[in-house]
Amino acid sequence: MISRSALTRGSQLALRSQGAAKLAQRGFAAVASPKASYEPATVAGIKVASRDDQGPTTHLAVVAKAGTRYEPLPGLTVGLEAFTFKNTKKRSALRIVREAELLGGQLAAYHTREALVLQASFLREDLPYFTELLAEVITQTRYTTHEFHEEVESVIHAKQAKIGADAIALDAAHSVAFHTGLGAPLYPTPSTPIASYLNENSVAQYADAVYNRADIAVVADGASEGALSKWIEPFFKELPSQSPDPLDSAASKYRGGEVRIPKTGSSALVIAFPGSALGASQPETAVLIGLLGGESGIKWSPGFTILSKATAANPGAHAKATNYAYSDAGLLTIEITGSASVVRKVAEESIKALKSVVDGSVSKEDLVKAIAKAKFDLLSGSETAGVGLVHAGANLIHGGKPLQVLETIKALESVTAEKFKTAAKALLDGKASVGAVGDLHVLPFAEDLGLRV
Repeated sequence: MISRSALTRGSQLALRSQGAAKLAQRGFAAVASPKASYEPATVAGIKVASRDDQGPTTHLAVVAKAGTRYEPLPGLTVGLEAFTFKNTKKRSALRIVREAELLGGQLAAYHTREALVLQASFLREDLPYFTELLAEVITQTRYTTHEFHEEVESVIHAKQAKIGADAIALDAAHSVAFHTGLGAPLYPTPSTPIASYLNENSVAQYADAVYNRADIAVVADGASEGALSKWIEPFFKELPSQSPDPLDSAASKYRGGEVRIPKTGSSALVIAFPGSALGASQPETAVLIGLLGGESGIKWSPGFTILSKATAANPGAHAKATNYAYSDAGLLTIEITGSASVVRKVAEESIKALKSVVDGSVSKEDLVKAIAKAKFDLLSGSETAGVGLVHAGANLIHGGKPLQVLETIKALESVTAEKFKTAAKALLDGKASVGAVGDLHVLPFAEDLGLRV
């Protein structure tokens, strides 16, 4: 073995140059060949999307237009989610669990503000079984009284008890931003009077309204279009073509405003601006998210992003920037949690840094880093089964098409310093939506931060 001391300085430099060249080549290759995009189709009146990398496992989801935005009464979305994989006309809940476990599968149900997602992950050869199971769940669940009182209510109450200041602040920001629709809370708080609206009968009626061919999409990651389409028509044949009672889908309107909620314990502050909607060509928003950032992705380094630097200077604070993309609107948020004093400091430093973007103080190097981070977030998100399934399904149920990765990467690479500056200026010149939860004596008002509401 050659010892390190045996290498001359020239040899070391040569090796380093070769390694850097190889790393650069690998970097370009990785960007040039992302995972394939979902291919959309329509089978028996049902919107379908799939992609297949020939792997041994498959992720399958039914994405329904049944998020909290569309619920006519509070709590119906969480009630329908809790009834998922309970007793059907063919199988008991126990049988569903045992059969899924025997096949090594995993079942999950969750919701967003616009969609309810029923997801199964399993070995590739078990596609027929799990396609049939998901179809059975949305067409033949029994919605029994004893299950509602013994299982559904207890699950809802347990989740309500875990709602923290961060979730309340995010809901508050959505509420002042959109009022109704997207302004509805993602999960009802313990003080929400859902008992007068939520029961097994109202959940069953909501299921009848949202589970139909026009308002669902079936998305698969790890199955070919032919394999998936083969089982759609026979298993989803009982699904009605349209809803007997169509839900309200009024267009979203951004308003802006401020709400402050006192709460003991840790504090949270959400500062939000109009963001990028699903399918909208606004690459500047993604790059701005990359610059705002959050926790550092590199150990022992505070990171280059605005929020990572702010939190590093204020121990105990946590912050992140996110663009919540919806079918007809978007909300770009800066979410900060921690003690009220550090939340205030991070908020002040973040807005100050955002204003510096408008002044043109961001270096070319930081812009390059932000674009690279936006590309990485895009590619890694598209490779994550759950994220990709929901994104593709949400686009389909709202009349769009799945994300086209290569096109989006090209758009990100086209962002210039001037476009970036213009996007940041538009945010600060417009109305913000601010939700503050916690110690209101310390937490800042929007006016204190120099924001318009």
